[in-house]
Formats: sequence, structure tokens, C-alpha cells
Amino acid sequence: MSQPIHVELKKRQPFESLEQAAVINLMRTNDRLMNRIGRLFREFGITASQYNVLRILRGEGQPLPCLEIADRMIQVVPAMTGLLDRLEKQGLIVRKRCTEDRRVIFVDLTENALLLLARLDQPVLDMHKSLVGHLTPDELTELSRLLEKARAKVTDDSAPTAERTEAAD
Repeated sequence: MSQPIHVELKKRQPFESLEQAAVINLMRTNDRLMNRIGRLFREFGITASQYNVLRILRGEGQPLPCLEIADRMIQVVPAMTGLLDRLEKQGLIVRKRCTEDRRVIFVDLTENALLLLARLDQPVLDMHKSLVGHLTPDELTELSRLLEKARAKVTDDSAPTAERTEAAD
């Protein structure tokens, strides 16, 4: 049975606001989900970020520039070059410099990557079901809608941050 986040975290009092409780709930849930997801991918010798790159490339069906892959990532990866270096070292991607613009590097999947992704397809679907399959279709739709609504504000650059507030003072 679920319990309020302040009880789960053994906080003596409820959080100061509903917003604070919601954000901490999101953070706690994300941590739990990412731990489970990370364990699955470790069994296959990759990270969640590496899987994300491979999934993006397979979905596109053709080589993509590094910056395009970075823009499509679920989580921001500050060291995209290092991530691609590790995938290349594992024999899962190849990189080719664009002949028209040498600054652009295209990334493509290897046959080994396609085989790995095929092995991961069912375990990933099973994991998603084990994580949120207890929710009804309506609840899943509503959860996605609410998360998208919350994320829209986060990606809005006009939202106040501590740095902007301090700079204004």
C-alpha cells in the first residue's frame, strides 16, 4: 500500500506545500524507476543513456548527426562525445564525418547493436509493465498528461530560477 511521501521519507511533518510534495514525489519516483531500469541495462552491458542512443538510431532507420541524437535524448547527457566513444568501443555504433561539412559527424548502428536491441525489446516491455502495469489505461493516460503539463513549465525559459532571482536583486 502506498503512503504519503513525507511518511515514506520519515519526515515528521508534511511538506510545506503541495508543490513541494509533488516535486519530491517525482524525484523519488524517478530515482526508483531509474534504479530498476539501470539494473536491466547493466545485465546487457550498457547504460540507460547508451540504450537511448541506440533506440533513437534504430527508430530513425538511418545515420543521424551527433547533435540531432543529443536533442532527442530522454535525459540530457553533458558528455555526448564520451557516450558515443563508449558505444563505438563496444562495437555498437560507427561514426562518419560528413563530406559537405566536416564539423558534422554522423552516427550509425552496427549489426551488433541491432542484435542487442532485438534481445532487449521484450525485457524492456516487460520492465515497463512491471513498473506501471498496475495502473489502469485511464490512469496511465492521465499520468502522462499531467507529467507533460508539468514538464511544459519546466522547459519554459521564463520560469524563475534561483540564479535569475539573485541576478535581479
